[in-house]
Amino acid sequence: MVKVLEKAGVSVQYNTNQTCCGQPAFNAGFRDEARDVCSKFIKDFSGTDYIVAPSASCVGFVRNYYSTMFANSSLHNDVKDIQKRIFEFSDFLVNVLGVEDIGATLHGKATYHDSCAALRECKIKEEPRKLLARVKGLELLEMNDVETCCGFGGSFAVKFESISIAMADQKVNNALQTGADYIISTDLSCLMHLDGYIRHKGYSIKTMHIADVLANSL
Repeated sequence: MVKVLEKAGVSVQYNTNQTCCGQPAFNAGFRDEARDVCSKFIKDFSGTDYIVAPSASCVGFVRNYYSTMFANSSLHNDVKDIQKRIFEFSDFLVNVLGVEDIGATLHGKATYHDSCAALRECKIKEEPRKLLARVKGLELLEMNDVETCCGFGGSFAVKFESISIAMADQKVNNALQTGADYIISTDLSCLMHLDGYIRHKGYSIKTMHIADVLANSL
């Protein structure tokens, strides 16, 4: 992601002290622990023009849920500020920088998976597709039920394993029916889940994060 952003002319700073956005603890019901992690996140990413993340899940959580934890607190204004500055990677490239062709090359066929966080929490649909359409040598194919969840959902995959696996099965089979070589998404959590299922079944289709696709051949 840093490689692509620098190619697009952005000066990138990477804070090596950064940790989690706080979503896992929040979703598991540990609100006080989540608030501590979120407070650190706000501090870690202060003083920059933009925050760009290779995960719509993290971005969606910061944009949509930080306000509920810091309402009427001393960090209220800091939260409002950070929510305006944080962007998912493909959203930032297309809608902030106005970049669609980064000069990447990847030969093969691919299908794109809309992560729940990107689609529903960040309203990202066309941005990744615009970027992938400009990748030289790549043919983009739409799978059936493309907006259906892959079945990961964080702790959902642990608590409801059989349902999670069934959803992965549906998603991977829809991808296979397109004849694609790659499943591409904005979220590594989805890709990790799907890749685990693919490896278990011994399928040849590969998973790739959109940042890896766009960094290819740069």
